[in-house]
Amino acid sequence: MPGGGGFSQRLRALRQQVQGYLFLLPALLIFALFVWYPVVLGFLMSFQSVDMINPATWVGWANYRRVLADPLFAVAWRNTLAFTGYALLFGYVVPLVLALAINEMRHGKGYFRLAFYLPVMLPPIVTVFLWRWMYDPDSGLLNALLSLVHLPGRLWLEDPQTALPCLVVVATWSAAGSTMLVYLAALQGVPASLYEAAEIDGAGFWRRLWHVTLPCIRPMMLLMLVLQIIATMQVFIEPFTITGGGPQHATLSVLLLIYTYAFQNADFGEASALSVMLFLVLAAFALVYMRMTSRLLQGD
Repeated sequence: MPGGGGFSQRLRALRQQVQGYLFLLPALLIFALFVWYPVVLGFLMSFQSVDMINPATWVGWANYRRVLADPLFAVAWRNTLAFTGYALLFGYVVPLVLALAINEMRHGKGYFRLAFYLPVMLPPIVTVFLWRWMYDPDSGLLNALLSLVHLPGRLWLEDPQTALPCLVVVATWSAAGSTMLVYLAALQGVPASLYEAAEIDGAGFWRRLWHVTLPCIRPMMLLMLVLQIIATMQVFIEPFTITGGGPQHATLSVLLLIYTYAFQNADFGEASALSVMLFLVLAAFALVYMRMTSRLLQGD
């Protein structure tokens, strides 16, 4: 029959699709259990009174109203946005400059790539102890260097004006190496013919940088910008382990406030409500990231 071959082909294709989904099923179940289920549960808990002792009760928008009325809510968001701004000022520019410098080197590229990537391989707790010693007002390296040039030492982590920028330095130092490698990979993709044409036209280093290098890696720069905003707005390790949110709540971040609600106040409803707010903000940046990624892929 004429339609018999088509039916058997469709049946074979359906069988192959079913087999493929069966292979994916374990991964989908694990992903649903450890990603989707906590997200849905956290959203539901944001409308409940949850203390892990008494049964959960539905309270509607009460958790959101209490979080918005908390004076620390505005402080935490202001600190988080300030940390993100400082991180973009330093942590976004420094890896790009390092990548451009290493890419222009004739010799020793591998050595400098390894040297700048080493901080990424350090465990976070080691980084914390290292920088706490460097910032120590009595025996720290920074104050010792200042004393060599006859300048007074500072209380780096005890001063509300300098505590947050100090944490930005720690975060930049520990993460710049991985971002630098991404930029180096993008620089390797710039066609050599463009540089040769620019040199023939008499373009120097700065003109080649401005008219050839940066336009070619601009899509990657935009993607890294969005990713860095998403990452820095989730800052937790540095304020939690180095300053504890102090001094005078100068380094209190949104994630640290969520931790305080959940594990110090035992109010998981308020913690979930603030988590949902942060989730919505980051979801907006994630949508921007996906749009930019799709455009980049379409451009390729």
